[in-house]
Amino acid sequence: MNAMKYKGYTARINFDAEDKILVGKVLDIEDIIVFHAESVHEFEAAFHTAIDDYIAACEKLQQKPEKPASGRLMLRVNPQIHAAAIRKAAHEGQSLNKWAERVLEKASRP
Repeated sequence: MNAMKYKGYTARINFDAEDKILVGKVLDIEDIIVFHAESVHEFEAAFHTAIDDYIAACEKLQQKPEKPASGRLMLRVNPQIHAAAIRKAAHEGQSLNKWAERVLEKASRP
């Protein structure tokens, strides 16, 4: 994937052949941030400006800017629940991480 990172945000780079521009979209957040440019150098500047403007707008609205999830999750649970989860994951032939990911994915579906 063609992508660029800035301040923890990742933007996908697509080329619009009809308009002959680079189009960017920030990934992994619900808010929609899009921008475009005619060169890679301009694309990078537009991406930085879009993120800086997004953060400033959130501050002005007294909202926290949405941040992409890192994929790391630290939980503190009752030791008996932890032990039971380890046993269940092993019984299903999975690591605790893979088992928990599957359980969380299933539980988070609408």
